[in-house]
Amino acid sequence: MPSHEFEPKLITVLKEGYSFKTFYKDCIAGVIVGIVALPLSIAFAIASGVKPEQGLYTAVIAGFLISLLSGSRVQIGGPTGAFIVIIFSIVQKFGYEGLALATIMAGFLLILMGIARLGDVIKYIPYPVTVGFTSGIAIIIFTSQVKEFLGLNIQTPTHFAEKWIVYFQNLPLLDTPSLALGILTIFILIVAPKITRKFPAPLIAIFATTGIVHFFNLSVATIGSRFGSVPNHFQMPTLPPLSIDLITQLSPAALAIALLAGIESLLSAVVADGMTGRKHRSNMELIGQGVANIISPLFSGLPATGAIARTATNIKSGGQTPIAGIIHALTILLLFIYLGKWAELIPMATLAGILIIIAYNMSEWRLFVKLLRSPKSDIMVLLITFFLTIFIDLIVAIEVGVVMASFLFMKRMVDVTEIKSITQFINEDVRTDLSDNPADDPHTIAARKIPKGVEIFEINGPFFFGATDKFRDTMRGIQKPPQILILRMRNVPTIDATGLRALEDTLEKAKKDGITVLLSGPNARLLRKFNNSGITQRIGENNILSEIDDALNRAREILGKE
Repeated sequence: MPSHEFEPKLITVLKEGYSFKTFYKDCIAGVIVGIVALPLSIAFAIASGVKPEQGLYTAVIAGFLISLLSGSRVQIGGPTGAFIVIIFSIVQKFGYEGLALATIMAGFLLILMGIARLGDVIKYIPYPVTVGFTSGIAIIIFTSQVKEFLGLNIQTPTHFAEKWIVYFQNLPLLDTPSLALGILTIFILIVAPKITRKFPAPLIAIFATTGIVHFFNLSVATIGSRFGSVPNHFQMPTLPPLSIDLITQLSPAALAIALLAGIESLLSAVVADGMTGRKHRSNMELIGQGVANIISPLFSGLPATGAIARTATNIKSGGQTPIAGIIHALTILLLFIYLGKWAELIPMATLAGILIIIAYNMSEWRLFVKLLRSPKSDIMVLLITFFLTIFIDLIVAIEVGVVMASFLFMKRMVDVTEIKSITQFINEDVRTDLSDNPADDPHTIAARKIPKGVEIFEINGPFFFGATDKFRDTMRGIQKPPQILILRMRNVPTIDATGLRALEDTLEKAKKDGITVLLSGPNARLLRKFNNSGITQRIGENNILSEIDDALNRAREILGKE
């Protein structure tokens, strides 16, 4: 493996040389992204059921550490909409202390995943799974913001369906000024980017709606009326309470946070690669995310990951190195210290409008609809993950989705793995394969003389636990035991422990029946596994041949001796 695999991109950048011109571009991009991230961090925290300042703590601490240790040059980290559902669920059950512990556990899991080089693997979690739970999260975020968008001063249940029932029952109680502010926010977020991109649309919406509220003295819910004053300082770091029982209860949540953080950060890095032409280091990215999620809760922060929208904004604004991400975190810190107290003036309906647009962008509804034209198994995974996210729990949805996708993958691998007899009687002395085409394959059995008493079976595809039953059934189907059984393995890319065991069972049965087994064409990987498992010693090195012609000659030699 390359020696720089676990080297943060910041170190790589500094080794390459960092110019003032690049710093200027990073500085401009970092300030712009920091301004964009400020209202989003507050909105994500409130929607997650925690205090608004906790989103800012996360953006500063985790955002700084992710850029410092990232495996991507332009990744921007912090709180994201994807975590809203899972954070809210954990806080409801275990309080913030439980969330902090689960996030720290997830951080260690991410580091272990990076060290184990699982970065490339986690990127390949099937699209139906990621689209299913992402679209489900978007629906839940939208649902959670209807109350503030309509200005309803009511208590809402936690269950998705019950929420909508309560909304419809209390629709006559909606607050017209709040609804108007929410609609104006959405209008600004849609129109402002078409007019100018110099000023972030969420910031324009916040200034406009906050100004309207105070100019017209509107009586609407604000961050201050809902949460009190917003502090402009950090708390001293503290460790959450630890107990074996709590760790056990939080393990599924920690795993879900780790998977979600890993998936979203690597997807963001892949998007960034496509925009910049660079290549990120996936395992270092996981380690950087892990460290950030360990440190963030110590300062009352939330789970964090790479944010696709903010990363794209960074790139479009000219950001070229991790310095831009560090400046983004410092920008939020300065705004938090000097302007944090003004955050309490922001109307809740404005934040609801911002989150509704975020939910719409997260929903990927076009891709969702497109996936409904996929194979039935993929549609099943998509819909089950989607509905589990909405009606049961995001943690359950991720776990079930990944497990279902894994089983479907194994099923498909079993389907493509083929074990068959490739010889048929031509006459009493010679057999020939009727399925191979000599013109296509120089190693075909066709036209080769196969001595009487020799049976050839070919295994095509991975020989793993899912395919062993098929192998055993095929072996049991041999009507008349041959004198020599040749297992042709030229198209077997890999074999697992269950496959090795099935092969051992075949050798044991062959020995009892007086059958000599020859292996033809195993690759170097299979040979190493045969050596380590003792199969080579049991079958004999001279009975493992590299080519089918060698195996046939060996069969003739054995038959001649008999």
